[in-house]
Amino acid sequence: MSETSVFDFDTSALDGAPMPLSAFRGKVLLVVNTASQCGFTPQYAGLETLQQRFAAQGFSVIGFPCNQFGAQEPGSATEIGAFCARNYGVTFPLSEKIEVNGPGAHPLYRFLTRAAPGVLGTEAIKWNFTKFLVDRAGQVVKRYAPTTTPESIAADIEQVLAGT
Repeated sequence: MSETSVFDFDTSALDGAPMPLSAFRGKVLLVVNTASQCGFTPQYAGLETLQQRFAAQGFSVIGFPCNQFGAQEPGSATEIGAFCARNYGVTFPLSEKIEVNGPGAHPLYRFLTRAAPGVLGTEAIKWNFTKFLVDRAGQVVKRYAPTTTPESIAADIEQVLAGT
């Protein structure tokens, strides 16, 4: 089967339970590769704010912990979950730790980076907290750099939720 939308992919939740992305079908998503020991880690607060603000309208952030950038996500699943809950009150789903680049890259990230290349057409994820906005049909609408704050994405989320 050839994957044609984000909803065609499966992953596991941070606790190891199956987390098929088809469970999010019909929702607008913000897919983010995350890390607990990064200069951008405080973005967890902004991501949670987006989750709380838009969840009732059919929106979800999904965090994908990744240790590929400066080994900034070295912890176990239990440690990552506890850190996110304790420090940022994270309620949005977190996947198991994955790779986003290279031969071990999760198939979802291969799809995302092909659908929305970065600067100068490069597909590789450059750092933690790269974000992908996905519409209700599972198509990538936009890619955001790690430096783009969650707060600055709110207007784009509103537009996609409204179908405009």
